Amino acid sequence: MDDKQRIEQLRRELHEHNYRYYVLNQPIIGDQDFDMLMHELQQLEQRHPEWFDPNSPTQRVGSDISTEFRQVPHRYPMLSLANTYNADDVRQWFDSVKKGLGGDDFEVCCELKYDGLSISLTYVDGRLTQAVTRGDGVQGDDVTRNVKTIRSIPLVLTARGYPHEFEIRGEILMPWTSFDRLNKEREAAEEPLFANPRNAASGTLKSLDSAVVASRQLDAYLYYLLGEQLPADGHYENLQTARQWGFKISEGMKKAHSVDDIMEYINYWDIQRKQLPVATDGIVLKVNSLRQQRALGFTAKSPRWAIAYKFKAERVQTRLLEVTYQVGRTGAVTPVANMEPVQLAGTTVKRATLNNEDFIRSFDLHIGDMVYVEKGGEIIPKIVGVNIDERPIIAQPVQFIKRCPECGTVLVRSEELGVRSDADTAASNSKLLTPNSKLITPNSSIWYCPNDAGCPPQIKGRIEHFIARRAMNIDSLGPETVDEYYRQGLIHNVADLYDIQVQQINGDGSRTKSAQRIVNGIAKSKEVPFERVVFALGIRFVGETSARLLARHFKSMDALMHASLQDLQEVEGIGQVMAQSIVSYFHNEANLRIVERLRAYGLQFALSAEQTSQQSNALAGQSIVISGVFQHHSRDEYKLIIEQNGGKNVGSISGKTSFILAGDNMGPSKLEKAQKIGVKIVGEDEFLNMIGQ
Repeated sequence: MDDKQRIEQLRRELHEHNYRYYVLNQPIIGDQDFDMLMHELQQLEQRHPEWFDPNSPTQRVGSDISTEFRQVPHRYPMLSLANTYNADDVRQWFDSVKKGLGGDDFEVCCELKYDGLSISLTYVDGRLTQAVTRGDGVQGDDVTRNVKTIRSIPLVLTARGYPHEFEIRGEILMPWTSFDRLNKEREAAEEPLFANPRNAASGTLKSLDSAVVASRQLDAYLYYLLGEQLPADGHYENLQTARQWGFKISEGMKKAHSVDDIMEYINYWDIQRKQLPVATDGIVLKVNSLRQQRALGFTAKSPRWAIAYKFKAERVQTRLLEVTYQVGRTGAVTPVANMEPVQLAGTTVKRATLNNEDFIRSFDLHIGDMVYVEKGGEIIPKIVGVNIDERPIIAQPVQFIKRCPECGTVLVRSEELGVRSDADTAASNSKLLTPNSKLITPNSSIWYCPNDAGCPPQIKGRIEHFIARRAMNIDSLGPETVDEYYRQGLIHNVADLYDIQVQQINGDGSRTKSAQRIVNGIAKSKEVPFERVVFALGIRFVGETSARLLARHFKSMDALMHASLQDLQEVEGIGQVMAQSIVSYFHNEANLRIVERLRAYGLQFALSAEQTSQQSNALAGQSIVISGVFQHHSRDEYKLIIEQNGGKNVGSISGKTSFILAGDNMGPSKLEKAQKIGVKIVGEDEFLNMIGQ
């Protein structure tokens, strides 16, 4: 491949990675790998100026702009920093600063590089007036409402001495404790886990529901003060003054006068950062004097007076001892690498997920291999390579198991479920609906245990699903309790929960209060509405949204149980695979016995009179897009209202869109597209009038 072809390839790859990182918040490579690709492209473009492209990734800053927020131009551009993983580059930067200042003395402010979402806060007369994300560096999203929920950001300054107007920049972060709690909640609800606190913080701040933002307990550290009347020429001194005004400023800042001072700071924090309550991924070095910063100026993309030194992802080598297998609630079998214990990023690591059979084949894994392990986002251990040179001569390749490790049943691929399991019927060329109601195609690399009625992890998993907050919401129970009751023989399916008596679970009498609370919680779940009962049954592929659609269409469990394949597919959003799964579920005698027991215990098996009265056909046949922020109801409530009135919620605008329900701060791209193709825009009050509210 010649240089021109490589340049074009790198540009394509980096554009894709920028999109995944800044728009989707779903990066597929690490920061170090991205930076290496960018550095290679920069070198090639410098070598070949004749192939300059103004749209090259090297010529712009990536964007995190969401079309759901109003865009605001930055008064001062928010450029990214040049970064390096190499101490020699730090020395070269220091020398270039010294040369750029004509040999004058200068100080360097050393700061921790926090791993979150960049934010710019504007204060006028001591009051927060605007909060804007970095965006593309020129303009960003106005997220003021959400930022006001972050308690560490002052809304009104109580001290004195601040300028009439100024801007302070920093990083919105999710502390490790909040991150761990959030992922536990998502795991319990069977939602995708956040890969790291940065993605969690970014996703949270871009939520259109400020209540969600408030509940996730974000934090913020501020690190840069801008304005016309700043207290001092020194960046460090300005931030110490800002601390007195009430801002959260890192205690880890330090001024350095030499490269040795800088390297001492870097080496110290490379170890000590692991004790911090929030994620960091490097060190930022800034010339301290604002006057000297102005003298040094900027390149097209970054300031010459600053550089970021990024910590390398810690990688260790250890031996693969064996591969074991875990069975989830749906029967999916996940391979797990068991390794010789090794210290990695401050913790002892001895297990790592291997994802699926294709992942194992991609590394040609053998038992006894020396494998390279990193922590993805410094959280989740993952195998990233194999040292083939150290493979034992007698090492045997890892062979995926053929039978379930829990019950011994022969495993099947996802496309075989319809053939091999009487509980679920699937078609390999159809679409599936996940528990989160997103369309996916069957993943043939995943193996399943089809014995859903007799496989212990699947049985316990279905019970845990049944008691979850979004299902029956029996919050007095948890996975550990379910496991204990299962081992004791108290429960073998979800219906058994309603037979539990206080005297069976109060131990020697010392746990009477907690036992009564559990029994009361189980009894209270009988009030949970019908649509959540449908979801709680755990029918494969039936998520929250599809359960709601089914409940509102059929209105009772009896009608749903006796629905034909054709009846089910007439419901908007219910495809062939889900319909087949529902039919199979209600044709399974074991399932029917459970359902009839739940009926006898008094669970809600039909829509209430109030729910039925709220239904109408006012929006029948209409496809509606929701955009913006509303006053009378939340977006989720409006989605519910649309479904109750016979309408269909859609995510994107097309010629088939009936109208857009628009609130404040409607996304500009949606507005532009609606005007271009002539889609009607309906305001909140007009919409409520349409449905008679």
